[in-house]
Amino acid sequence: MASGSSKAPSQRQLRVGELVRHALTEVLARETLNDPALDGQLISVSEVRMSPDLKIATCFISPLGGRKKNGKGDSNPQAVIKALAKNAKFIRGRAVPHLKQMKYMPNFRFVEDTSFDNFARIDELLRSDKVRQDTGSGEA
Repeated sequence: MASGSSKAPSQRQLRVGELVRHALTEVLARETLNDPALDGQLISVSEVRMSPDLKIATCFISPLGGRKKNGKGDSNPQAVIKALAKNAKFIRGRAVPHLKQMKYMPNFRFVEDTSFDNFARIDELLRSDKVRQDTGSGEA
């Protein structure tokens, strides 16, 4: 069994998670966050999972592009997540107008979305010579 809750999310959790994802995307696209780690950063919000009581929103994010001049070249996803966590209250306040229908405003938790890395790994495996041999042998 996977770690965390063993129950699938309810329809309500899924619906609210999608509303929060849209609101968060809007805030991150339109607002200026005064944090050097977020300057010039495009941030994708791929999913928001709500707790059963709808008071905690776990936001899965991926920094897109946005080269940083920190000597490392690419942006550091952990630095972006840390900066978002530091600005979570500000972001939460800016999301309020988008989520007026909610009884309680959820607290945001930010987590790196690694699903794109998993997809790339699977794609790489499927394109490997060993898999090609297996699939090619059935055709002859």
